[in-house]
Amino acid sequence: MGAVVIGISCLAPTYTLTSGIGPAISAVGVFVPAVLILGFIPMLLVAFAYRELNNRAPDSGTTFTWATKAFGPWVGWMGGWGLIAATILVLSNLAAVAVDFFYLLVAQIAGKPELADLTRNLWVNIPTTLVFLIAAAWVAYRGMDTTQKMQYILVAIQIIAILTFDVAALWRAYNGDGFDFTPVEFSWFNPLEMKDFSVIAAGISLSIFMFWGWDVTLTMNEETKNPEKTPGRAATVVIVVTIILYVLTAVAVMAWAGIGETGLGAGNPDNQESIFAVLSYPVMGPFAILIYISVLASSFASLQSTLVSPARTILAMSYYKALPPQLAKISPRFQTPTVATIVATVVSGAFYAITRVLSENALWDTIAALGLMICFYYGITAVACLWYFRTELFTSVSNFFFKFLFPLLGGGFLLVMFFITAYDSMDPSFGSGSSIGGVGTVFVLGASILILGLILMFFTRLRHPEFFTGSVISRSDSRTDNTPTLS
Repeated sequence: MGAVVIGISCLAPTYTLTSGIGPAISAVGVFVPAVLILGFIPMLLVAFAYRELNNRAPDSGTTFTWATKAFGPWVGWMGGWGLIAATILVLSNLAAVAVDFFYLLVAQIAGKPELADLTRNLWVNIPTTLVFLIAAAWVAYRGMDTTQKMQYILVAIQIIAILTFDVAALWRAYNGDGFDFTPVEFSWFNPLEMKDFSVIAAGISLSIFMFWGWDVTLTMNEETKNPEKTPGRAATVVIVVTIILYVLTAVAVMAWAGIGETGLGAGNPDNQESIFAVLSYPVMGPFAILIYISVLASSFASLQSTLVSPARTILAMSYYKALPPQLAKISPRFQTPTVATIVATVVSGAFYAITRVLSENALWDTIAALGLMICFYYGITAVACLWYFRTELFTSVSNFFFKFLFPLLGGGFLLVMFFITAYDSMDPSFGSGSSIGGVGTVFVLGASILILGLILMFFTRLRHPEFFTGSVISRSDSRTDNTPTLS
């Protein structure tokens, strides 16, 4: 049960749903249930690659370390950059969503609906978001992990809130009280009904974001009482619970609100960034406060736990001399990455402030760009698994499936999705429909992040060449790997 709670907590379902359902509906319409199921499959297959690599070469650098051992320093560095970029993107989004629901909660408690509009004021929104980021960084730096009881309470609140919203939306929709009642049809679950592969790719890219993080249970082998069975069982329960919550919520939203682009329609661009913020009160009335509390708690808890990831990756890259050594500084009191945590927080805050000023639809486009980054570094990890275990892929039935076939299919699919989505996102109509210089904002965000990574990589090569000469982490396979690990 503890592993299940951690898995659901990392997914942060209320945050993920309020951020992801709107853009997904905009991309694929009523076929959201179908792409949710399709998007989960490659994530599951890649998770097995993570598990095998984590069992054989555990290291806090994860993608960075494994890709370096498999393909050398250049690919490894960019894999680590992809992971850092993805977590920076989601950190800014988490903080922004927490701010939205903070002001919604304040408005309902104070009985003054106009207070909820403060989140639309950039001079209020951006400083408040930065405060949330700083608070989360402070908690992460001090190493004050949320207690087990608190995690149980937060997860329970999220599940109860989502189910209450779903039941209320479906009940009211089928009793003539929906905004744009749309009867549920079996075709919504059938991906064969979707004719345009580019649309499918866009939807899957978004659904990949929604399932990002569930596989944490498969990396917990050493912390469970029964490492052979507990992680797998926990992962299965997390999968079932998550898919049920996601699909049921998508169906409930579309049944009550429809997919129209006006008013409370789920396809309205003004509703895309946070669907629960728009629909909770019309659907649940005063009980909407349950959703507000749930999303706020979910966002902040996930914000604090997610901040651990880029800080640890930056720490690992610095430890292996792939980044300046100052970033590897550890707090003597709390034994946590000091400079790395500060850097991750500052970059997240700066990224959010800049994108928010440039685009009113920053959250929506950030989610789409996040899907690109996840496809990028997950795909690299899966392919690294294939090459790292190349000498033992066909030595047993288990190795064939978990070290060869599953990583090949999952990683190959994600890399294909990366290139297709990157190409499609050049169209200004992709994502929120905003553009920069006539090119879609999502593509500009994704390309800028990768180009910045290349620039930083070459700069680091000039200033700190040790890592890039292969003298710190050498290319190896599962038989010859004797690199010291940072765990």
